[in-house]
Amino acid sequence: MTDQLAPAAGKASDSDRRVVPLSRGLSTKLLLLTILFVLLAEVLIFIPSIANFRLRWLEERLGTAATVSAVLMQGNPASLPRAAQDDVLMSLGVKAVAVRDGDISRLLVVADMPLHVDEHIDLAHAGPLRAMMGALDTALFGGGRMLRVFGKVGDSAKEFEVIIPDKKLRGAMLIYSRNVALLSLLISLITAALVFLAINWIMIRPVRDMTRSMLAFSEAPDDPGRIIRPEDRSDEIGVAERELADMQTRLQKTLAEQKHLADLGLAVSKINHDMRNVLASAQLMSDRLAMVKDPSVQSFAPKLVRTLDRAVAYTEGVLAYGRTQEAAPVRRRLRLRQLVDEVHGLLGYDPDGSIEFENGVDPGFEIDADSDQLFRVLTNLCRNAIEAMAADREAALVRRLAVSAERTGSVCRILVSDTGPGLPQKARENLFAAFRGSARSGGTGLGLAIAHELVRAHGGSLELVESIGGRTVFAITIPDQPVRLDEARTVLRRPA
Repeated sequence: MTDQLAPAAGKASDSDRRVVPLSRGLSTKLLLLTILFVLLAEVLIFIPSIANFRLRWLEERLGTAATVSAVLMQGNPASLPRAAQDDVLMSLGVKAVAVRDGDISRLLVVADMPLHVDEHIDLAHAGPLRAMMGALDTALFGGGRMLRVFGKVGDSAKEFEVIIPDKKLRGAMLIYSRNVALLSLLISLITAALVFLAINWIMIRPVRDMTRSMLAFSEAPDDPGRIIRPEDRSDEIGVAERELADMQTRLQKTLAEQKHLADLGLAVSKINHDMRNVLASAQLMSDRLAMVKDPSVQSFAPKLVRTLDRAVAYTEGVLAYGRTQEAAPVRRRLRLRQLVDEVHGLLGYDPDGSIEFENGVDPGFEIDADSDQLFRVLTNLCRNAIEAMAADREAALVRRLAVSAERTGSVCRILVSDTGPGLPQKARENLFAAFRGSARSGGTGLGLAIAHELVRAHGGSLELVESIGGRTVFAITIPDQPVRLDEARTVLRRPA
């Protein structure tokens, strides 16, 4: 019972990983970050704002004191009763009021003169940095300090001065800070909501739709209905949606081709399995035929035996390829001219016809390769060339297939050229792609794909050198096997 529930649990776990909770979604992160950034901006604005509030509050108190001082100076401030002075100071919220006119300083009204003053504030010369530091100091540590505030008021030439406790100032600053904090929070929430709605509609919603489309497409990539439908947008999101739709379309087409190839591979494997049995019977008959003493039979029997041997090897190779890939080449030193002659003898065209075959390989030329695989490569290239030239029916055309070779150091280069019509553009673009690189109608393109794979297994390359009307050249480049140093040293150490 536990074993049956385990896959279901694993499937549920995979499904849970695909669903993003609201707390970890982009929308929630965007909303929280917007609120955080707006609050951070408000904090940066708050410090200069609270400093400016402190200065304005002190200027108001000094301005009121200056107005009262102007009235008092009209009479005799010293004759003002003590009770009246206390009422004036209480209404102003100060301990003393003084005025300086030139070098003369007059104390207009005074209550209990404090023993010391904690801070002197010149409103005319309060710089921004000093004002902000003073505001933070008052808001955080004030409430029991005595301040001396002085400066000119309006256009008056006189300088006024008050001694004032900072308790009420700090209280007003805290109330102001509370109001600013509430207002900042409200602004940040409104701004975050507006930004969230805008970005969610412009970005998050399309991204969420693309995510859902990718998840849905991954569950059933063969369903055309799972392909995303791009919106008519010209921005980056629109480009991403269109590219995603194109990618899903191409991937769906590729998967369909792969399925067809898999089905074809299964069918080919079954056919080759039965064909191998048929060829095995033909091989037994060819062995008996080789025992006939007729000279004509004796001349053709070896070729027939070799052909059947290769056919059996091909069918076994196809079956092996259906399981994994081509077998690794078994490389030996070969005389290339003789191998080309064997290819020529098994191409299956009329040697007395209009197609000429030219073996331009030097009789002593040697190459380090797998004979069967190189035979298949040359056969595919030569057969393609003959089929291309045979399609032209004009009698005056020169139809020639030539094979030549050259060696540069440890690298052999085989050239297969023909005088056919050349490869069309579509074939050149998909030259070594199976089922897409065919140069003729009804072809599969498997020949070049197989040849390319076999040459690469040798560590070499197959390339189209030239393809124009009247000349097509393929080049096979195969390097010799590298010498193993340990084996070479062992050979050198052996006594002569």
